[in-house]
Amino acid sequence: MTEAPEPATGLNGRTHTRYQPGAPCWVSLMVHDMAVTQAFYGDLFGWEFEPGPRRLGPYVRALLNGREVAGVGLLPPDRPLPVAWTPYFASDDVDLTAETVRLCGGTVGVGPLDADSAGRLLIASDPGGAVFGVWQAAAHLGTDLMGVPGTPVWNELRTFETANVTKFYGSLFGYAESRRGPDATAEPASGPPSDYVTLTLDGRPVAGVHGLGHALPRERGPHWTTYFEVADTDETLERLAGLGGRVLTPPQDTSYGRATTVSDPEGARFALVQSGR
Repeated sequence: MTEAPEPATGLNGRTHTRYQPGAPCWVSLMVHDMAVTQAFYGDLFGWEFEPGPRRLGPYVRALLNGREVAGVGLLPPDRPLPVAWTPYFASDDVDLTAETVRLCGGTVGVGPLDADSAGRLLIASDPGGAVFGVWQAAAHLGTDLMGVPGTPVWNELRTFETANVTKFYGSLFGYAESRRGPDATAEPASGPPSDYVTLTLDGRPVAGVHGLGHALPRERGPHWTTYFEVADTDETLERLAGLGGRVLTPPQDTSYGRATTVSDPEGARFALVQSGR
């Protein structure tokens, strides 16, 4: 699983000063009902919420132990966009990254634009259609806490095949590739089991790409999945069901811990993993 860049050990987990370009630095969820979503994740992960920035409309930052871990925004009522978690990757120059996205066959959907004084962003999709974000930090550096329950720990792209899409992300962020089996995934074993690539920066794993071939759900298409760390997967699943969430895949024991894929009351999919540390 990924580590926070420039880590420092503290009582409440690992924190950081600034993310290396290409490192996952933030996760954000766009929803239809902010109150329902905040109640769900507040009870599930112990998050509290603070407003801002509002550049794209109503938006809150989720806090754990007073540190920022994720964002939740309100979908425009006139745009039929999917409710989904979106990972953001760090960049020193979002405008240059946007040009590279287009040159490499991706699509820029939003931006580049300023998010008040917090930073500059774009939202794009890769050649397969999977949506991701890019963040150029200013006042807001990104996720400020990792390594404790309730924080994002991994992002995995589920797509048709890995060869072309890993070249795309490598061109954007300078990733190297390590071919390791999909033991960390919470999906059932399907598709070519060898078609799994771990993307690395300076030898450090930062994300996974799982090629599922025809086993990729047609209604979903290629998509990113964010994993959140929990203290006890089975106990968290009991609470999730009581809060209106759904279990999409049975929990599995992996070398990274006990993992499962779930959804929130609005249908946004994410994964839970109980650390094996």
